[in-house]
Amino acid sequence: MPITMTSPLLTLTASPPHQQLAVTLPPAGVALTGRIRVPGDKSISHRALMLGAIARGETRIQGLLLGEDPRRTVKCFQAMGVEISDLDAEWITVRGVGLGNLQEPDDVLDAGNSGTALRLMLGLLASHPDRVFTVTGDGSLRSRPMGRVIKPLTQMGATIWGRQGHTLAPLTVHGQALRPIHYHSPVASAQVKSCVLLAGLLTAGATTVTEPIQSRDHSERMLQAFGASLTVDPATCTVTVNGPATLNGQTVIVPGDISSAAFWLVGAAITPGSDLVIENVGVNPTRTGILEALQAMQADITLENERLVTGEPVADLRVRYGPLQGATFSGDLIPRMIDEIPILAVAALFAKGATVIKDAAELRVKESDRLAVMAAELNRLGANITELPDGLEIPGGLSTLRGDLVDSFTDHRVGMSLTIAALRSQGTTTIQRAEAAAVSYPAFFDTLERVIN
Repeated sequence: MPITMTSPLLTLTASPPHQQLAVTLPPAGVALTGRIRVPGDKSISHRALMLGAIARGETRIQGLLLGEDPRRTVKCFQAMGVEISDLDAEWITVRGVGLGNLQEPDDVLDAGNSGTALRLMLGLLASHPDRVFTVTGDGSLRSRPMGRVIKPLTQMGATIWGRQGHTLAPLTVHGQALRPIHYHSPVASAQVKSCVLLAGLLTAGATTVTEPIQSRDHSERMLQAFGASLTVDPATCTVTVNGPATLNGQTVIVPGDISSAAFWLVGAAITPGSDLVIENVGVNPTRTGILEALQAMQADITLENERLVTGEPVADLRVRYGPLQGATFSGDLIPRMIDEIPILAVAALFAKGATVIKDAAELRVKESDRLAVMAAELNRLGANITELPDGLEIPGGLSTLRGDLVDSFTDHRVGMSLTIAALRSQGTTTIQRAEAAAVSYPAFFDTLERVIN
């Protein structure tokens, strides 16, 4: 029998045996108000755990995201001999084993749904000589191509076996002493760049990555903080790490994840009467594409209390409801908001005039084909989105959507984006498989209940 929990504004139904969560929202007419904090930045959380694991000494982390993805990273490194303290404590301690000292695990390493965990780990594992590691993930991750990181690792001398031409997990890695390369990445991808840089930590010489456009730079900032010899040339989008390196444990305070904040930014921007403050959000310039996009659409967003926290810029974001204007987004901006495009599509529904998103073909190989899924599911609610090969065309001009049954396709960002869209739907909207939100935002629905009025 389904287990149902009902509040004045939400009905959550968990259906055994798999405990799939369906969230039902009543007809539109809410506003988002108050002050909230979002979970720690997922990208920074992964990197703090990984660098802490391979550093010498102790790393202390505050604000770590406790979603499913970082928990998978924790389990993988614990299986390789790293001591990591209770994740429910305010401060989490990682006792690093030092570079080159990860143990060969007794079993397969399971990254779950986390592409970041799998791709970044491959760089570390490939550079540990004479050890064999097998890494896998859930059904979604096993279908996602890993060739974009395996290609440069193979050029460095890595030995990796897998399905479909050694591009799909499960993947078996036979660690080698690698050689340095200068890799010209065909795509701007922080995961590709970080994978190669992590492989370069144990590789004698200079390992260099050049991108067509600069991707998010959390790895560069954190590697420098942990003591790696790193040079960055922003003019050419080039990063070089000199190995073999020595990393030393650090204190890391993880700011709020702007990708999680994006749902509330859009939610408040599109629901009349909203006035919401999201505290302690990371505003790293390589991640603020969503802010620039919403401001280009004339959203009423202000940055307050701007400051630096362990090398990362942080601010409180205040967003108020107001009319939005359609816009076109492409080129250099896309890598800086790639994860936020699903929720940006929701904002575009209620803007005056059309919004066009281009150069975002990478979204087709995320946890789902996010371009296809967002177009199909929003169209179920009464939108008229046209799917492009590399983006979306959204006419805009809607005042409300219509309630219907939609599906997250087990993609956390899709599920949360559809939930925000439902706030402007007339009639009841049910989001199936909404439990996917726990991947990056376990308390998403609790927070929603607090802020809707």
